Amino acid sequence: MEREEIKTILASIDKQISSSILGGMEEEYEELERMGYIKLHDDEAHPSATITEKGMEYLESN
Repeated sequence: MEREEIKTILASIDKQISSSILGGMEEEYEELERMGYIKLHDDEAHPSATITEKGMEYLESN
């Protein structure tokens, strides 16, 4: 995944308390979770994601 794509997804999640997973982007969200940037909450009725401290640091970096 490209740096700008990562930052776009992280920024979207950061703007919300909990971001619902966008349809068709499950693989991207899973990759971001493996990288430690987000935490997936897929055990809920509506799967969502929250940004982690590592994700915030990445988002704020150049």
